[in-house]
Amino acid sequence: MKIFSGNAHSKLAKKIAAHLGHELANVEVTSFPDGETFVQINENIRGEDVYLVQPTCPATNHNLMEMLIMVDAAKRASAGRITAVMPFFGYARQDRKDKPRVPITAKLVANLISAAGVDRVLTMDLHAAQIQGFFDIPVDHLYAKPVFIKHLREQHGDDASNLTVVSPDVGGVKMARSYADKLGAELAIVAKHRVSATKVEAMNVIGDVDGRNVLLVDDMTETAGTLCAAAEILEKHGAKSIYAGVSHGVLGDMGRKRIADSAIKELITSDSVPQAYGEKVTTVSIAGLMGDAISRIHDGKSVTSLFDIDA
Repeated sequence: MKIFSGNAHSKLAKKIAAHLGHELANVEVTSFPDGETFVQINENIRGEDVYLVQPTCPATNHNLMEMLIMVDAAKRASAGRITAVMPFFGYARQDRKDKPRVPITAKLVANLISAAGVDRVLTMDLHAAQIQGFFDIPVDHLYAKPVFIKHLREQHGDDASNLTVVSPDVGGVKMARSYADKLGAELAIVAKHRVSATKVEAMNVIGDVDGRNVLLVDDMTETAGTLCAAAEILEKHGAKSIYAGVSHGVLGDMGRKRIADSAIKELITSDSVPQAYGEKVTTVSIAGLMGDAISRIHDGKSVTSLFDIDA
């Protein structure tokens, strides 16, 4: 097995490699003066099982292109099998035509990855699970939930008698329900209205949160508009302590400021992207989860227990 990393998130790649008892393979990933990416693999990988760790987080286009060029280099170096390890899959929100004459970019990216020569994709908490069907190659879709549940129990104990898990929108109900069932908690929903890409108006709460501790769960946050608007309306409805659990904390300056100024007591997120930090932000590592999946894929074993949402 050979584990490579691009420049998107080398810190996570090193953690994954360490979990597996490996060093990162020697690869040079730089740019020419005009911005073009240059890749050179500095060791023999002929016939090897190659894993390229590269979340397509901001700068999304650059990181995606860097990964595709690394794949091409590995393919031309006669790698036996190439797995794209994408803890965060960019462009996942553009998964359908919701307006006239717009692209389905998630499908385009899936096509690019396959065309470059990737044999398998390993990812986590896709924005829409059906994106797996956009690929004509195997996709192993992991969930951050087991890592988050372990962290929550270690920090806050097993008592969920006064806990309500809340979905910040109708689309996240299935995810919230799986957390609620695993924690033995109640379920509530915030019905929202999105005004623009950066502004969300929360409308109402479906369920009882008065006097209860609340855990907001979502697959990703960028500007934190949805989370903070939901936290505000939950506070108005009498919520006691408001926490949030988000798989991908793709946070910018606006998102960090909103969270710092919000009613959210703590935002728990994974280290799937390097942007996951800030005031009130707690990061839990998915290196072990990703490492275990890579180990099982390499050994030809089942990874079902790792990506089972009810695990």
